[in-house]
Amino acid sequence: MSPVGGSDARGPTKLQQDLAALKKRTRPTPVDALRQAKRNFLRQQRIDMSVLAEQLEISRVTLYRWVGSRDQLLVEVTWSLTEFVIGELNREVRETGSERVVRIATGFLEQVLDNPGMKHWIATEGELAMRLLTRHDTGFQPRLIEAFRQILQEETDAGRMALPADLHEVAYVIVRIIESYTYLNIIAGQEPNIEKAEGVLRLLLR
Repeated sequence: MSPVGGSDARGPTKLQQDLAALKKRTRPTPVDALRQAKRNFLRQQRIDMSVLAEQLEISRVTLYRWVGSRDQLLVEVTWSLTEFVIGELNREVRETGSERVVRIATGFLEQVLDNPGMKHWIATEGELAMRLLTRHDTGFQPRLIEAFRQILQEETDAGRMALPADLHEVAYVIVRIIESYTYLNIIAGQEPNIEKAEGVLRLLLR
């Protein structure tokens, strides 16, 4: 038996290993920056690069080197949330054919309008949000169009729908409808109505 305070030839215990691991400081990564930015966004906090750098305990220079710019980070934050929501809707919606596309599109629009982070962002920086999420060159819109094109393609390949138009063009129109209702308050001073958006989508996909 080892004396009190003596070493154990069998090596450190699990407790000793865990305590040693706590002392090892892991460096944050660009992915950590995205995760923290998403947390701030969902807490209805402005994505402030100085605050984010402090939270990660890195310099602003490092943060900008990782994410490019605040605008680029906002695009990645919103796309990460979008990708998750569409994935969930894809799994949950049981309808097929055009009805499936309508359900996913309206479900996505509803999630966007109800998301606390999006509501706060649109209320405080609506023009910026609209510019970043509706312009092709920022990278968000093309990914959303492709997500809906894939949904259309799946239903078409399965023989559950047959649209007399290019699927990419249809996906583009679906996204533009979603965008129009998302920013309806900014564009026309009207509150968005999901039922009206659903009616337009049904007309498009009938």
